[in-house]
Amino acid sequence: MRNPFQNPFPASDAARHSIWEMLVTRDIAAFLSADWSLVAGDFVEDGFIGIDGRREASPDDWRLTFPSLGAYRDEWLRQARDFAGQSFAEDVRTAIFTTTTLEDIEINGEKALARKKFDGGIRKADGSYDVLKWQTVYYCRLHEGRWKICGFTGYLPNPMGSN
Repeated sequence: MRNPFQNPFPASDAARHSIWEMLVTRDIAAFLSADWSLVAGDFVEDGFIGIDGRREASPDDWRLTFPSLGAYRDEWLRQARDFAGQSFAEDVRTAIFTTTTLEDIEINGEKALARKKFDGGIRKADGSYDVLKWQTVYYCRLHEGRWKICGFTGYLPNPMGSN
């Protein structure tokens, strides 16, 4: 069984290792503390674009919800603050790491395509279960000496074709 906290890419695979740290370790830490400043440096603001797949398999249903990094940041903060206000029956950090998989990162020169998937959920204090089941394809590039996110197509069904 995989250790959900352990980066599956060795340090010798510097690109994939750093992309995983950015998209998993830092992203989860920032989200749980609702602190955008922890990830702000992980984005290329100029030309950023975020597509909301709305958990729909057909691209006809996807929307350009995040035409700028600011638009994405505002929604990310809204979701993080909403999440922070909820009560859970288990350790949320462990639950999110356990549901998160990022094992497929394609590198082509100074660009990368990273496929992050969520498959699981978190038990809430009221006995309900918050399902985490979607995927995001991140577009990354080497920018100012480090890998950063320049866009994504997210909130896609996992697996594709399911709703």
